[in-house]
Amino acid sequence: MSLPPRPASTAQADPLWLLSPITPAEDRVLQLVRRGGSNRSIAAELVLSPRTVESHVSSLLAKTGCRSRSHLLLWALAQLQSAPPLTQP
Repeated sequence: MSLPPRPASTAQADPLWLLSPITPAEDRVLQLVRRGGSNRSIAAELVLSPRTVESHVSSLLAKTGCRSRSHLLLWALAQLQSAPPLTQP
């Protein structure tokens, strides 16, 4: 299943995460979303309130242009696959 393309003429043509990078706190939440964590389980693991986690997820959705948590998960997994391999010295 593929998502329909977004119109190139909208502001969403340039992902917000390129202009406003993902914060370290958002990245920690994103790592746990990738592992399938719920807001409540992520909050418990990071010692945050579920509302704070919800806020980070909402910010991630806005920055990445994703429409849902599932879409965010697919985006995050794609970012892992496109990352350059780690080289050892």
